[in-house]
Amino acid sequence: MPTTQTRTFTMTPSLSGELRRFAALKDGGSKEGKVLRGVVFDVDGTLCLQQNYMFTEMRRVLDIHKSTDILDHIHSLPEPSQSQAQESIRAIERKAMASQEPQPGLVPLMSYLESRSLPKGICTRNFDAPVAHLLSKFLKGKVFEPIITREFKPPKPDPAGILHIAKSWGLVNGDGEGDARDLIMVGDSVDDMTAGYRAGAATVLLVNEQNAHLAEHEHTDLCISRLDELIEVLEDGFVGRIGREDKESDLKGRAEEVLRSGKGE
Repeated sequence: MPTTQTRTFTMTPSLSGELRRFAALKDGGSKEGKVLRGVVFDVDGTLCLQQNYMFTEMRRVLDIHKSTDILDHIHSLPEPSQSQAQESIRAIERKAMASQEPQPGLVPLMSYLESRSLPKGICTRNFDAPVAHLLSKFLKGKVFEPIITREFKPPKPDPAGILHIAKSWGLVNGDGEGDARDLIMVGDSVDDMTAGYRAGAATVLLVNEQNAHLAEHEHTDLCISRLDELIEVLEDGFVGRIGREDKESDLKGRAEEVLRSGKGE
């Protein structure tokens, strides 16, 4: 069941000088780097294809500008306005559930992670119904635990949800708080990249035409154009960009290649 409680965590210190590197998972591969302990996924635009029209509809019913964060606005409202606003955006999400489509490579990646006994978690700003619908329709039998939805506060880009997942997997620091430095966060938004980075996790951007500019964002470690591309990355050993002395990377070229080929749409 989705986790809904509110938790407070100490933010992981900036790791801008620490290279994100995980040892290869394939037999005989390089063991240079840390042991990967799990992968956290966003939902909309990551596990399923983007449904960005929802955000336009949400802002219309809430009468807010594009620059205003939807959840921040709702949380600022007094009752009963806050509950009414929550229900108005849930109605939009429920309607969009009928047209959910899986991301290319979704099932192969999840099957691979299970074959490697790597736990999978979800950290999303969606509410629980669209998440449950996606899992039951496209990922039946696949285990994601815990599932962090918007009821968990504070939401992304705060790292609290990812740190909660880390702690639930037994990954803690000396103070007993969640430690996500052995995890990867996969998403498609700046909120995903920033939450992962602030939690200390490596970050993977699933590139599409709308988010290609994030390929060079300071919180993005690696780009993929479809989910199952991550299999080869993990097999050969994950090496992120953040922390490299050589600030040049292939991320911009990677994003441009995605746009040219039409992958990741």
